[in-house]
Amino acid sequence: MSCLLCSELVQKNYRFLDIILLKRIDSLICSGCQSSFSRISLDHCKQCFKEAVSGICQDCLYWRNKGQTVSHQALYVYNQAMKDYFSRYKFQGDYCLRSVFAKDIRVALLAYRDYSLVPIPLSQISLKERGFNQVQAFLDEAKLPYHNLLEKRASEKQSSKDRQSRLATQQLFTLKARAKLPQKICLVDDIYTTGTTIQLAKQLLYENGVKTIVSFSLAR
Repeated sequence: MSCLLCSELVQKNYRFLDIILLKRIDSLICSGCQSSFSRISLDHCKQCFKEAVSGICQDCLYWRNKGQTVSHQALYVYNQAMKDYFSRYKFQGDYCLRSVFAKDIRVALLAYRDYSLVPIPLSQISLKERGFNQVQAFLDEAKLPYHNLLEKRASEKQSSKDRQSRLATQQLFTLKARAKLPQKICLVDDIYTTGTTIQLAKQLLYENGVKTIVSFSLAR
């Protein structure tokens, strides 16, 4: 098969044990594209997984000073390869790319079995433009159940804002009518930058009685 990202032929290397056990191994991208993505190392912020930070990063200190907690996990560094990936997936609408990280996401989120997964929504305008919610598409492809509890008002896109503008963003979310809120929630997003989006969603959910909230994103 061809790599979903560069169309090169994907070479599959099977170990002898895999053949004996008839274990199926599916690689959706080639080794070259795989190597361009960088997993977050053990040297990361203990609260938000920001790479190359010992202790707590400046973003998390900012939220601490505002009396807000951060409990976030991410898998990959938002490097140039990840930026190019999201450009195609989100902004060019290449829906098939939802599959690239589905297995990674599934494995990571299975650790949150006791939590209800809640994807960060798009505004109706963005959803109409894009045709799909990229976070829900991740979860659908990973075959993970989730709850759509939030709605998002139309606003300037976070990707177009600088750091200070992101941090100053006012409440974007409302609860869906008659939404029944679980006690433990894991908010799921695609990219974590300053944490503003997650904090706004957490604030609304805490105000409405949710007891425990953590968060997850593919990239940080």
